[in-house]
Parts: sequence; C-alpha cells; structure tokens
Amino acid sequence: WTSPKNVELICRKLCDALCEKDPDNADTYKANTDSYIEKLEKLDNQFRDVVKNAKRKEIIVGDRFPFRYFADEYGLSYYAAFPGCSSDTDASAATIAFLTDKVIADGIPVVFHIELSNAKVCDTICEQTGAKSELLNAVHNISKEDFEAGVTYIDLMEHNVDVLKIALN
Repeated sequence: WTSPKNVELICRKLCDALCEKDPDNADTYKANTDSYIEKLEKLDNQFRDVVKNAKRKEIIVGDRFPFRYFADEYGLSYYAAFPGCSSDTDASAATIAFLTDKVIADGIPVVFHIELSNAKVCDTICEQTGAKSELLNAVHNISKEDFEAGVTYIDLMEHNVDVLKIALN
C-alpha cells in the first residue's frame, strides 16, 4: 500500500469482488473505482516527477521501514534503523552510528520517521548531523484526530510527496 501503483491493483480487485457480489450496483463501484484510480495515477506521477528531478535518490529512515514497495517503485535506495515492521524497540549503537555517518557523508538533509513513532532514533541522528526530522507516512496508522478529520490515503501520500521533495534535493 505504500506504492500507489499497488493500491491501484488492490482497488481494481476490490471493485471486481464487489461487482461480483452486488451486480446491481456494479456501475457505481466501477465509476467510483475509476475516479479514485485517477487520483492514484496523479499521485504516482507526482512521486515520479519528484524522483526524476531530484539531486539524490537515497533516503534515510531512522525508524522501521515499511516502504520497500515504495522505494522499489520509484528507484530509491534506502537505509533504515529497523528492517520492515520489526518489533525491535531500540536500534543498536552501531546502527545509529552507521546512519549518522551515512547522513553526513552523503549530505542527506532529512531523516524520516514513521507515524505514531516515538522518533527517538531519528531525533538522535538529526541532533548529531543537523538534518531535519520529517514524517514519512507509511499510511497504516492514523491518529484519532486525523481519523475524525477525515484524512485520507491521498492526503497522507500527498504529504509524502512534499517531504520527499525536501529530502531528495
């Protein structure tokens, strides 16, 4: 789900399943799916444009890394404090040192953390390097406030477009 292209596939499969179960409303499901896929395609194009025009193609995530499909889709290299959705709670000193050295050596301006994280590792790296801490939303958790405000996948991913522009330039 961190790759809008994968979300397109998911939406099409869901639409097909709904149309099969409820053929009387198939036209509505298809129209809504087509409309949403237009938004996903626009989002995908925004990410592609950011990466195409970027100075660098590398991101540092001082947190868990649920962005593998995203990174692969857009040709980004990455380094993270924890693999995938690891249940580890503390990064090793060696990992923090490696990421800190990487930020300095590669002139990385932004270190990311994910939503609802304590961001301790990210903050430590930023304190040591002067990099800016930013949220890269993995869109699998939202706060109660965001839920009540009606924040959507598209909203969260548009935020990611904006912070990726900063991180890659």
